[in-house]
Parts: sequence; structure tokens; C-alpha cells
Amino acid sequence: MERRLITPSQDWSEIINSFRWNVPEHFNMADVCCSSWAQKSPEKPALIHIFEDGSEQRWSYGQLEEGANRLAHAFRARGVGAGDRVAIYLAQGPEVLLAHFAAYKLGAIALPLFTLFGEEALRYRLFDSGAKIALTDGANLPKLLDIWPELPELAHVLCTDPAKAPVCVLTEEMAKASAKPIQVQTRADDPAVLIYTSGTTGSPKGALHAHRFLLGHLPAVEVHHGFLPQPDDCGWTPADWAWIGGLMDLAMPCLYYGVPLVSHRMRKFDSDAAFELIARQRVKNLFLPPTALKMMQHASVPNDVKIRSISSGGESLSSELLAWGSDVLGAEINEIYGQTECNLVVSGSASAGVRKPGTMGRAVPGHDVAIFGADGQIVPDGEAGEIAVRAPDPVMFLRYWNKPEETAKKFRGDWLLTGDLGVRDADGYFKFLSRDDDVITSAGYRIGPGEIEHCLTGHPDVLQAAAVGVPDKLRTEIVKAFVVLREGAEWEGLETVLINRVKAKVSPHVAPKSIVVMKALPTTATGKVMRRSLRDC
Repeated sequence: MERRLITPSQDWSEIINSFRWNVPEHFNMADVCCSSWAQKSPEKPALIHIFEDGSEQRWSYGQLEEGANRLAHAFRARGVGAGDRVAIYLAQGPEVLLAHFAAYKLGAIALPLFTLFGEEALRYRLFDSGAKIALTDGANLPKLLDIWPELPELAHVLCTDPAKAPVCVLTEEMAKASAKPIQVQTRADDPAVLIYTSGTTGSPKGALHAHRFLLGHLPAVEVHHGFLPQPDDCGWTPADWAWIGGLMDLAMPCLYYGVPLVSHRMRKFDSDAAFELIARQRVKNLFLPPTALKMMQHASVPNDVKIRSISSGGESLSSELLAWGSDVLGAEINEIYGQTECNLVVSGSASAGVRKPGTMGRAVPGHDVAIFGADGQIVPDGEAGEIAVRAPDPVMFLRYWNKPEETAKKFRGDWLLTGDLGVRDADGYFKFLSRDDDVITSAGYRIGPGEIEHCLTGHPDVLQAAAVGVPDKLRTEIVKAFVVLREGAEWEGLETVLINRVKAKVSPHVAPKSIVVMKALPTTATGKVMRRSLRDC
């Protein structure tokens, strides 16, 4: 089954000139990533899941298809239909894929949620999305049960582990459900996935994507993974599938191309364990956040590691790191660029001769990327401005959930504004300069200060709060917070209390590493906190 969108070539101009989008009227991600393979080659390996004790479980496409059909029937029996939101509050594993495919089969919308989310982050996303059903595990069930009474539209909770009513047990639901194939017909533009992205002010925004956005990712995946698929390819990423990077930069594309996918939850990234997994499972294709790469650079590489391609994005990579990939791993590391709303539009591709250290690469075939000046006009090469992507584009989001005004602000005419500052050189290479807002980039995560600040000011001793990113050699940035306390508040011991509060209520990955007390926060004449001025404090 030929699925490539790109004709392999070492001539980038030839690739660009020969590329044409072919987005069908009807398209469904469950069909192309699971059902079609199951019908043709039901025994074909699809997923290798590695449990925490090192044991493994292998799934064929036929098994995934049967499980997805059963879960789709179970969802339908619980009232889930087209357009309903299905929350998936799980770490990497087969149940995540079953839930995604079951949702797609019904025309429902998958809502992936990061398992490190605390109750505030979880509550907001479930309430704002109006999720009808949620799937989680025993470890995360208590957080969900605590907030369930505040979620009027959440009708059902399923758990992958044994649980008491009113929670439904996943295995029991699937056992009594039919395995009969089920698949509603969806258009390519029908909603499929809702992923919340952090913003600089206010609440997080839910980026709603259509089924076609899988197709939009594929040209970049093909070029930065050395014209995927190749014989014996096998993919793995430590990035959680709740984020667009883990889900769409590798997991779904692997399944689309028939490339076996490895899943494994690493509670804390360990370089030696990562290399051991790569060697044991013969992983050849990796999406690795820059922080993971930096950590792996200092580990011993087993002799039986045979990596073919690596992609990395979210932070710029040093020339030393790129050289380590080539010299030690024997694999070119290709940088990629995008954001939740419009992912994988710029990429490097050593296989096609697109490689210039210090840059993110060139615009991927099928994507029109430009640099806009403050006057709303495209600037000449060499001048800095805001990175923008021309619409329509298959990878571009449909809209922000419940935020029409925010959606409108994201566009200038036919161009989506990324909020990132960059520059394009005369050869068409893009270089990332900085965020045009206050989003913090830490260990590959984009962190909006708003949720952190809301959590801090929720403490009775905190009157005002601001969070910024400060430089960090390993993570690019770490979160630093500034607070104004109520009169008479005792600071001793409060810093630890506040940091732990953010860890528990929002997520450990966004918690400040340090907090500074101030008499007042710097503000503009209109009262807006000037976070940039805090970065030097």
C-alpha cells in the first residue's frame, strides 16, 4: 500500500515543485491508521507496549481494530455520538490508541489530557470542552472523581483498572460490546481532535483540528525521517501522546505508514533506559525533545543501537549536538518547527540536502511560510518579523474552542500568525529568534504563565503573581515566579508551599523553580504586567 506523499529525491527544489496536496472529500483517521491496515494485513505488527517492569505486549492492526470497534460500541451505548468530546486522561499505551480510534469511528472528538495535570488544569479543560465521557487509569482516577461533581456534561467515567460504580471498568465495557465493524463517514474537514495549548493571558485555548490535519503532518514527517517508511523502520518517542508533538509528530504517522510503534511510559526520562529500549526494540525512528537529546548526549551508547532518523523541535539545537548525532549515533538530527494550531510547517531534511546549523530548516512542501513585519507586510529575506503560514493549509486548526475572538486575532487576512519571531535567509532557511509573547519554553513544553499565576493568586497570602522563563542550559528556560503578598503574610516556608501548590493543582512540569517576593509588579500604563522586565530580576 503506497502511502507516501513525497517522491524521494536529494533535490529539494524537485520535491517542492512536484508536490501537490490530494485531500479527499471524505477522510477518517481511524480508517487510515487502523481499519485499512486491519482489512489488508490483520497480523501486521502495529504496537509494542513496554510495561514499567520491562515486560511487553504486542498488538497487530487486527487486534487494534477489534478493540477500537468494541470500544466504539461501548461509547455509543453510553450516548457518545458525532461531535461529542471523549477525554483521554492516560499515559502512552494501547488504551490511548483504542480511545482515539473509537472516537474517530463515531465522528466524535478526541480530547487528549496530560496525566501530570492537577485538578485546576484538568477541571478547566473538561469543563470548557464539555467532555461527555472520560477514560483514565486507577492512578489518576481520584483526581477525576474529585472534580466530577463540577462537570455537568461529563456523563460517564471509564477506568482501565478495577473501580467501583458509578465508574465503568474498561475491560468489562469492551467484553460485553460488539466487535462488529463500526465507522461513520466523516469529511476531511470534520472535527477530530481538541488539544489545549497554553496562552500568555487568560485561560488555555483549545485548538480544534479536523481529520485532514494528519495529512498535513505527513510531508514533514517523510522528509525529516529520511523518506519514511523504509524497511525495518520502528518508531518511539518519550514525548507524551497528550501533546501534539508526541501524538502527531510520530505516533499517528507511524500507524498511518504501517511502521511499528513502541509505547512506554517513562515517569522520569532516563538516558540509559532510553538507549536500552531503543536497542532492545530496534527502534530506528525517533522524535526526541531537545532536553532528552541533551541528556542522552552524556550517556553511553550501546553498540547495538541502529538509529536511522531523529527529529527534534521546540528549542534550537546546538551545532555540537547535531555533530554528536551524526558522529556518535550515525543519524542526522533534523529540526522541525510548528505549533499546536499549525504544526510541522518548517523542517530540516539531511536526506534531501536541507541542513544548515542554527536554522530550523526550510518550508515543508505544501506549506507557504513567510515573515511578516509590524506593518502587516511580508519583509525581505534577512529581516526579522513574525513567522506566518498561509491559509488554507491541511495541517491548520479549524478554530479555538469557544473562543471566536481569539480565533480571529490569530489571523491577518489569509495568514495565520504564529506569535514567533524569526528570520528567513536568502536560501529559504528559517531561524527562530524568540516568542513575540510571554510563553515559556521549557524542556520542549510551551508553558503559558496564566495558569501558574491563577494558581499562585489562589493562595490567600498572594495578592499578585507573574511567571516568566529564565535561561537554563539544559531546559532552555525554567519557570521563575514573582509574587506580591498580603500585608502581614509570613514568607518563611511559603515559597515551598506555593511551588507544591502549582505542582499539585496545575502540573509538576509548569511549577516554578524559584519564587521572588516583590512589593509591586512592574506594569504598563494600562495595568498590564510587564513580564519582560521581570526576566532580568
